Amino acid sequence: MLAVNETRLLDFMLEEELLDLLTFCLQNPESSELEEKKKRITEIGGELFSDGGIDALENFFFVVKNRIIQEIEKDPSPLRSLWNGLSPEWHY
Repeated sequence: MLAVNETRLLDFMLEEELLDLLTFCLQNPESSELEEKKKRITEIGGELFSDGGIDALENFFFVVKNRIIQEIEKDPSPLRSLWNGLSPEWHY
């Protein structure tokens, strides 16, 4: 089992990666890398869900959404749908 500090570090790393991926998708909607980035967003959602359930998805997206809106003034909410299918409770 991971120590608390290791878990926090992993959460921080996933949050930063998710932030970078969502920001990239919002700023580069025509990029040839878009599908690869979206696939990784879905994978991160799966990791979060298996580790913390629907609450982890909600919490992570809330934090990242607020940071993106503050930093680039774009709303990543439409990309929440990339996590559809991870849980019947998550449907956007």
